Amino acid sequence: MSNISPLAYIHPEAKIGENVEIGPFCYIDKGVEIGDNNTLMNSVTILYGARIGSGNIFFPGAVISAIPQDLKFRGEDTLAIIGDNNKIRENVTINRGTASKGQTVVGSGNLLMEGCHIAHDDIIGNNIIIGNCTKLAGEVTIDDNAILSACVLVHQFCRIGSYAMVGGGTGTPQSILPYTICARHPASYCGLNIVGLRRHGFEREVINTIHEAYRIIFQGGLSLADALDTIQRELPQTPEIQYILNFIEDTKQRGFVH
Repeated sequence: MSNISPLAYIHPEAKIGENVEIGPFCYIDKGVEIGDNNTLMNSVTILYGARIGSGNIFFPGAVISAIPQDLKFRGEDTLAIIGDNNKIRENVTINRGTASKGQTVVGSGNLLMEGCHIAHDDIIGNNIIIGNCTKLAGEVTIDDNAILSACVLVHQFCRIGSYAMVGGGTGTPQSILPYTICARHPASYCGLNIVGLRRHGFEREVINTIHEAYRIIFQGGLSLADALDTIQRELPQTPEIQYILNFIEDTKQRGFVH
């Protein structure tokens, strides 16, 4: 049985699962679907197009599935999809998609800290931490297990690789390679995220291979094409190396932080 405050508004067409707690002054719009075991603290707003999984916690002031802040938006019927077991802190805003992708997606197991913004058509993976007041422009992709510190600004169409760590206050106009640390002004490659990789159980041999790949790219004195060819010829083609190569290929249009 759900526990719903009499001071909350829930549209008759909204679908609410089992064991959901909805606090006072929450607003649940029509066309919203909320799964089981979710907690909405007071003053949470869930708007049309939201599809929410199970086990999430929404802190006061969160606004989910507001229309995009995109002047090209013409009222398309789009979605904001949120997975399971996320912690969505105070004043987080997640906009729904546009005609470009049709949906904004937040995966599972993420921590979105106070005041962060997820714009239209963003794709957020799993087990990601996004720090206080970090802002993502439209059509950004963040791969699993990345960490973005506070007040990070990410330009539209950029991609953040898995296990990347982005330092506080960094503004990035380009994609950030997996397994790396990015910080400074302007945004710069600061080496391998060795601490993060060790914490996630990466073996030393795997870390050394990743490190050698980035040594070839950044310190080998080669063009990017020659560096990638060298990596393919000289390094073991592990899943991690293949992911790096594919990531670079997929982000050629904007490029990546050096």
